[in-house]
Amino acid sequence: MITVEQAFERIMGSAAPLPTEKIDVARSSGRVIAGPVAARRSQPGCDLSAMDGYAVRSEDLGDNPELNLIGESAAGHPFSGKLLAGQTVRIFTGAAVPEGADQVVIQENVDRDGDIVRTADPANPGRNIRIKGTDFIEKQTVLESGTFMSAKSIGLAASAGQSHLMVHRAPKIAVLSTGDELAAAGKTTFSQYDTVDSVRPQLQAMIEEVGGTVSFSGHAGDTLDAISGAIAQNADADILVTIGGASVGDKDFVQEALKKEGMSLDFWKVAMRPGKPLIYGRRDNQHVLGLPGNPASAFVCALLFLRPLIDRLMGRPAPFPGGVPLPAATSLPENGPRQHYLRARLIGNPGSRMVDAATSQDSSLSTVLAQCDGLIVRPIDAPAIEAGTPVLFLPF
Repeated sequence: MITVEQAFERIMGSAAPLPTEKIDVARSSGRVIAGPVAARRSQPGCDLSAMDGYAVRSEDLGDNPELNLIGESAAGHPFSGKLLAGQTVRIFTGAAVPEGADQVVIQENVDRDGDIVRTADPANPGRNIRIKGTDFIEKQTVLESGTFMSAKSIGLAASAGQSHLMVHRAPKIAVLSTGDELAAAGKTTFSQYDTVDSVRPQLQAMIEEVGGTVSFSGHAGDTLDAISGAIAQNADADILVTIGGASVGDKDFVQEALKKEGMSLDFWKVAMRPGKPLIYGRRDNQHVLGLPGNPASAFVCALLFLRPLIDRLMGRPAPFPGGVPLPAATSLPENGPRQHYLRARLIGNPGSRMVDAATSQDSSLSTVLAQCDGLIVRPIDAPAIEAGTPVLFLPF
């Protein structure tokens, strides 16, 4: 068996960001840009008023002058003339500041009588004006290569005049569950021998949450031909994820089927619990992850290996998920020869959080997994600890 860290390094070491594609900026959330993004314009493109009021020449202010109103500037409808001595222009928020003006007096500080405007505001050049290029200037890099796109960065790219972006392609992921005992959640009547196929939709949700595309989601029974056939149909997926059948029982055909369909095995079995019977290999450019079938086992393996692999293929940082230190709520026994990932809840108030390991760590229990907030990481051969001792906590 290899350690979790060794397994992670082998998987990440064989992965590289996928090729790029050009997509609409509005659809780029969750993607990673493949090169720097430069502004095609300055923002703002000219000096704009930050308030409703009157554009003036600051040198005309002082001693409550009388200014002649000569026009109006509204957003998208600028005043076309030039402001001369003793003149003012009515201006609105977001409107272009007329040539010759260098200050905006807010409307609350003005007395107006027809076309005569008076104000006691002192001279303050630049006041209430958004100077051209304050946000960014034309040709300036506004987003660096490798930026993870979200709503805020999408807005910036669009402001910079970019309607499309070059991003790393989202990986196509095929998810195949195996087992004669599996039944669909929507089955009309359940047999006492049924096990609902819950891991596949669980993984599908995780994949989509991090930006991957599920290109196939299906089930194969416990025969070599059925599993091999499903694997053969998904040679174009960037990642093939199999669920169940990863051990060495008489009905565990997954590894044999994968090898039959051209997988080169990198490793099988990791010193961890839950999740020991983990398969990793390659079929040409395809990454293959064979996950155990129990819900908690599959979830933990996906959290540690599948999600970072998706990040890596999309060009995002994919550090080893090591956790953060938090005090244990209860004492914990010594650990054995496999790194243990204990499902746990966060308890206490913000600022004084502790992590409380679930009473049962049975990897088949979906209720325990759903009620927890993350995993306590217990290293190989870790000694027993008392309550209050810091432990590594990996939230999910």
